[in-house]
Amino acid sequence: MRKEAQHTPAKTCDRALVWLRRDLRVDDHAALHHALRRARSVWACFVFDRAILDPLPRADRRVEFIRDSLVGVDAELRALAASHGVEGAGLIVLHGQPAECVPALAARLGVAEVHASRDEEPYGHERDRAVHGALAHAGVALHLCKDHVVFERDEVMTLAGQPFSVFTPYKNAWLKKLAPYYLKAYPVAHHAGALAPRPPGEPGVPTLEEIGFQRTNLHELRLPTGPAGAAELLDDFLGRIDRYHETRDFPAVKGPSYLSPHLRFGTVSVRRLAREAHQRATAGQRGAEVWLSELVWRDFYHQILHHHPRVAGQAFKPEYDRIRWEHGRRADELFAAWCEGRTGYPLVDAAMHQIAQTGYMHNRLRMVVASFLTKDLGIDWRRGEAWFALHLNDFNLAANNGGWQWAASSGCDAQPYFRIFNPVNQSEKFDPEGRFIRRYLPQLARLPDALIHAPWLARPVDLEAAGVRLGLDYPLPVVDHAVARQKTLERYAVVKAAR
Repeated sequence: MRKEAQHTPAKTCDRALVWLRRDLRVDDHAALHHALRRARSVWACFVFDRAILDPLPRADRRVEFIRDSLVGVDAELRALAASHGVEGAGLIVLHGQPAECVPALAARLGVAEVHASRDEEPYGHERDRAVHGALAHAGVALHLCKDHVVFERDEVMTLAGQPFSVFTPYKNAWLKKLAPYYLKAYPVAHHAGALAPRPPGEPGVPTLEEIGFQRTNLHELRLPTGPAGAAELLDDFLGRIDRYHETRDFPAVKGPSYLSPHLRFGTVSVRRLAREAHQRATAGQRGAEVWLSELVWRDFYHQILHHHPRVAGQAFKPEYDRIRWEHGRRADELFAAWCEGRTGYPLVDAAMHQIAQTGYMHNRLRMVVASFLTKDLGIDWRRGEAWFALHLNDFNLAANNGGWQWAASSGCDAQPYFRIFNPVNQSEKFDPEGRFIRRYLPQLARLPDALIHAPWLARPVDLEAAGVRLGLDYPLPVVDHAVARQKTLERYAVVKAAR
């Protein structure tokens, strides 16, 4: 880890470039800090990576979130440079293949070093190897550093020097290792005099249309973007974090932080979030303690992906790849019903409408719908994982994969395979008044609270009074939960037999 010298260190190179990826901010930015300390002139760039963007639909909330966040990053860079007497600074934004764009930009700027934050995803490794090779061929060094997590890779290990595969001992070791030193912010502003003006001809932040995309409903959703948006959400959350442990499981209640897209794209430093939570947890605030635990889960899944990259396509527990999932036309019809919110189970369907309309899904509901897909419909968790990857604003491979494998019981420290969420019980417990259901399934709005969780159990007279025609206004259940549960126990028997 870093240690700040008592004096400004001598510069070791003339020019350096900082390549932003999932760290779209200026404050407390590790790679930017390292570059500013080492080089006399520093530029920052971002690449709209065509390998990622080209397969996406032309209206994608995440692309819009990134683009609008870059506007904020550009403004912060210009303001920070101006405060040190440097005018004309700003973000350089490219659109293409990083293995071509970054080395070409490095050559135009005449830099000796490129600095970036590490990316542990399989594509990130592949991309960085290609960029590293191209830069090395040109005599330019690529320096990668930790920024996206509090502890990475081998920083939290068992006493035997092995990676953890169970969360609670990992969390205990994580908390034991944690010290203010690890949460200290990188003092970027102190060294910002090295920021250089953006050269004439180098592009700034493009419009969405210039990179082939169009506006979505992102701003109607009141999801503020960029570092300023992250600060706004954090300020709001800190005013209610003490109740987080009581409110976080209820989708109709303002309980979560709603910071997950900002964590995903690094518009806020994870060190700042952990620092805020740890200080309050140490003071005895239960809500902050529980939220800090969620940040530890995030680190946990990232270290799992690093040490076991095969989880990106396979079960963490190999024996679970022996399961025979439903397939064929009927399975495709059930999967479509799940995707489109037509399963006949209101909480599941409301959650699927939420993700379709907003790109967000409440964490409790992610568990409910994942359990329903894998253990009520018997469909491979990978299909659900891919659906979330396409639609979630905060999609993060490590966390998404970890969550899906937890629900399917195939992952590390997952729920036992015989633990199968009852979607009706979950609905009655976590949306007792049906407020969330009514928001996303207005056709059920007139049903009384006691009936909205399982409309097929309502008397015809009650359905008529509520204006609900099952099979027309709202579907009948696609499966019987009790029957599906028994079938799942039989399906998972191959796992028990393999032990």
